[in-house]
Amino acid sequence: MKVLILSCNTGEGHNSAGKAVKEYIESQGDLAEFRDMMMLGGKRTSKAVGGAYVNMVKYCPLMFALLYRLGRMISSSKRKSPVYFACSLLGKRLKKYLEENEFDVIVTPHLYPAETLTWMKRKGILTQKTVAIATDYTSIPFWEETECDYYIIPHEDLADEFAGRGIPREKLLPWGIPVRKSFEKNRNRQEAREVCGLSQEHLIYLVMGGSMGFGKIQIFVRELARRLKDNEEIVVICGNNQKLEQVLRKELEENKKVHILGFTDQVAEYMAACDVIFTKPGGLSSTEAAISHIPIVHTNPIPGCEDCNLEFFQSRGMSIGRKSFFGQLRAGQKILSREKLRREMILAQEQYSKPEAAQRIYCHLKRLSGEQQGGTI
Repeated sequence: MKVLILSCNTGEGHNSAGKAVKEYIESQGDLAEFRDMMMLGGKRTSKAVGGAYVNMVKYCPLMFALLYRLGRMISSSKRKSPVYFACSLLGKRLKKYLEENEFDVIVTPHLYPAETLTWMKRKGILTQKTVAIATDYTSIPFWEETECDYYIIPHEDLADEFAGRGIPREKLLPWGIPVRKSFEKNRNRQEAREVCGLSQEHLIYLVMGGSMGFGKIQIFVRELARRLKDNEEIVVICGNNQKLEQVLRKELEENKKVHILGFTDQVAEYMAACDVIFTKPGGLSSTEAAISHIPIVHTNPIPGCEDCNLEFFQSRGMSIGRKSFFGQLRAGQKILSREKLRREMILAQEQYSKPEAAQRIYCHLKRLSGEQQGGTI
């Protein structure tokens, strides 16, 4: 079996979900190719699309919130949006790519490729089955105007919402958001701390900025560092945000209890090593934390789908969310001081998270490619 996974660089969550599927497919001896679909239009197209989205989210969140609400209002399964027509411009290039490279089935964890594939399907120039993966705990605007063969959604509790928006219920597969296998290992905390070079005795906060950051993270970290007790430490993962990394290192270089990291491929290990995580409510990062069984304090969401992610997690006891920095800091301190609260949150995460998502998706792809028979696992 050979699978094409199409994504788009508008935040790392979509890419991470796609790469998790790729990792599992390859672990089973099959072939998978991961591509940023916008690269079919060239590097400038990919950079322009990804940059426009990320910059709006970072610097104009109110505008993003307005556009999200507008999209929700006009989105319908009965008509096509400007998003559909914009994505259709890559349809002929994708057709050519598929003709030059044989694939048995196509997976997309992003709306934009799903729109392009829908245009191709309506034109009768798409032969492969298509599987879309929703990476947020809500049906984002315009999913319902796509025509994929199946939709992987994060949880069965969301089926009514997706169906109500116009996606046929028989196409919905509530198997969860796929994460890399490293998040499923349930590492011993002591071993994880050895790998990360962290203290075995101290309680440790993990602060995740995400690929797009959250608010004034340097102010948040500085205040958290000021409140640290003698037996507490902080790990901050800045990711690709080199400016943030430089600012924090300069401000906190004298504080040996604060560990500032840039990009790391050991996020799973740091999650396993820490006692509580501060992270914005991205669908993928929240899922990774829940599957890692680490208590979560959700920071301010990006207006739109992250509001829905926060509501899903908080309403089920999987996280605590607070609007203010100080409320978030107090929530983290509360979790560290109350063992019962930590246990209850972890039990809720175990109840509602779905660590087998990548495996179930793989088995479904095998069936679609005709290489495997049988029912769902």
